Order: sequence, then structure tokens, then C-alpha cells
Amino acid sequence: MAQKDPALLSDASLVEEDRHVNRSDVVQWLTSNIQRPGRRVEPYVGPRTTAYLGDLVPRGIAPDLAGGWRVALGICWRRWLKECVAHCADPDLLVEVLDVSAKSMVQYALDSISALREARLVAATGNADAEAIALIQLIASGAPVAEDVAEVRLRYRMARWHVGLVLWVDSPRQVDALDEAIAAVRSAAAGRSALVARACATSRWIWLSGADTPDLQPVEGVMARADEVRAAAGRPGRGLEGFRSSHQDALAAQALVIRLGSDRRFTAYADVELIDALTKDRASARRFVINTLGPLAEADTVLRQTLLTYVQCGFNTTRAAANLYAHRNTVERRVSRANRLSVVKVEDNPTHVAAALLVLDIAPDIVATSPN
Repeated sequence: MAQKDPALLSDASLVEEDRHVNRSDVVQWLTSNIQRPGRRVEPYVGPRTTAYLGDLVPRGIAPDLAGGWRVALGICWRRWLKECVAHCADPDLLVEVLDVSAKSMVQYALDSISALREARLVAATGNADAEAIALIQLIASGAPVAEDVAEVRLRYRMARWHVGLVLWVDSPRQVDALDEAIAAVRSAAAGRSALVARACATSRWIWLSGADTPDLQPVEGVMARADEVRAAAGRPGRGLEGFRSSHQDALAAQALVIRLGSDRRFTAYADVELIDALTKDRASARRFVINTLGPLAEADTVLRQTLLTYVQCGFNTTRAAANLYAHRNTVERRVSRANRLSVVKVEDNPTHVAAALLVLDIAPDIVATSPN
């Protein structure tokens, strides 16, 4: 409904909610036509759709419902036409099916637009965090917001060190686990101020602040024990600008994890900034890994991890062996074997090799996945 809006594209959880709403519309129409072919399909606006519409309001996102449905109809009709032609050999029956389904699709779109407009008006009053999210959106976009005004309205001190976090789950059914993880993060960051905002049905934005740079290790420990919940963290920053930049980093790290289909529990943007730049789309990331590593991309994980650790340790075999809890000779053998398998040799371009290995570390199945 709103996938081209920059305010939505910057939040990977909200993009996923948008996709879920679109999928649910298709499922509703297909299911209804299977059960009652040709009958008028009742639009389904469930709790998740209502929550999503409410989450758009404080972001200043006004979805183009009619335009979105116009595009969706074109895509769905083309797919439906292909399926019908492939499975219906009787020309007369095919014409009848297409005639009935075309009318049904158009009517369903008109009814859905009307239902969604009504639901949006109702949902606009249901988000208790709407004012905070709206102000955070202004700060994140670089709008001139006075530090004292932000402190009063958010009830959170700005003249300190901040680290921005995004915690999210895949489904609203997991929100209890999300709430438990947030409580654990706040407890682990004892002595620091915390600001928590409901970003959407499946994600929360968090800031931790203090007089010195917040330590992310306790947060990482919490996430290692949290079932179903994942977290992304920005680089620490000071003042209003640090509040903004750390939040943007966390959103970028979250988008990277979702884009690559990674199941990482905790991701710090400082660790994946280069990978983010290299993997703006999954197909390009896959090509980069294959072209750089060749057979090594599908070799033993131990070989790849050893080579990556060796590079990260400045080509120091002794340090790498200590980090891997392995004998120095073992590390040397693994590095030598890994380097033989790799298309790009580590001594020729260590940056590319390390980057490709990091992509695999984040998304181990990216090579096995079809580029489509």
C-alpha cells in the first residue's frame, strides 16, 4: 500500500508488515473463490492490518490505497491469467472463468479500498506512542528539533551518550517474547536511561543512554537467550545527533539482516557496515560471494571461519590460533587449504575475501539460494 514511501522503506519491520497485508488480501480472494466461486468477496481487515494502518499515521505516511490496488490488480491479473491458461484446455470455459474472475477482482479491490479507508480513520486514534514516534521521525529525518524540546516531549535526556536498538519478531503472535526481551535489556542496562517506542506491531525502538558510551555486551548476552527475538544496534553517539545516527544505524543493520534472510540474534552495525554497502540486494551479494570465493563459498564452515579470523587478526597465525582455540599448525593448514579453494587469494585482495566471508557468516545459505 505504501511501499514507495521513504519513511516506510527505512524501517524493515514496517516493510514486512506492508507485505503481510498485501499477501493477506491475495489469500482472502483466493480462499473465498475456492469456497464460493464467483461470489462477492468480503474484504478482510484483521487486527494486524488495523495495527499496521495505525502505525503509518505517526510516520506521516498516507498510503495511496487506490494507486496501490491499481498496481496490485495488474500483477495479480497477469499471474491469474497465466495459471488459468495453463490449467484450462476448454476455450469456452476459459473465457467464462476469466470473465467471472475479472469482475470479482475489480469488485474486491473497490470494496477493500473502502474498508481500508474506514479502518485507517479508526486506527489513527489507537496508537498511544503516536506523538513520540512522530517526533522521533522528525529527528531521524534531520529536521531542526531543539534538544530541550525533544527532551521534554520524549521524557528522555539528550545531552548524553546514546545507543539505538531495534528489537523485532516475525509475527505479532510473538509479542510476549518481544516484551520479555525488552524488559531483560532494560534490566541488563541497569543504571542507564532507556527510551522505548512501539515502532509497529512486530518491532520496538529502544535507546539506552548514560554519561559514558553504553556497553552492548550485556544486550548481546540477553539476545543470545531470547527465543524468537532479534536485535540490531547502532554505533554509539552523543547528543541529539548521536540519538539520530545510532537509530539510523540500527535500522540499517535490521534491514541488512532481513534482506539477507539471516537468523542472527544480535547484529551491531559497526560490524556489518561494509557488508551493508555491498549487499543492497541479495542477488548482487550472492554474485559477489561466488565471484570472490568460488568453491570456498560451499566448503567446510570451519575453513571459512579460520580464514576470516586469520585476516581479522592481521595475518597473525598465533593470534588467530588463540582466538579459535586451535593449534598454530592446524590454523596454517586450514588457511592454506581455504586459500587454494578461493578464487580471489587472500594475499591479493584481503578486503574482498574478508567481506565475502562476512556475508556468508551473516547469511550462510546465500550461495545455495537461487538468485531468483
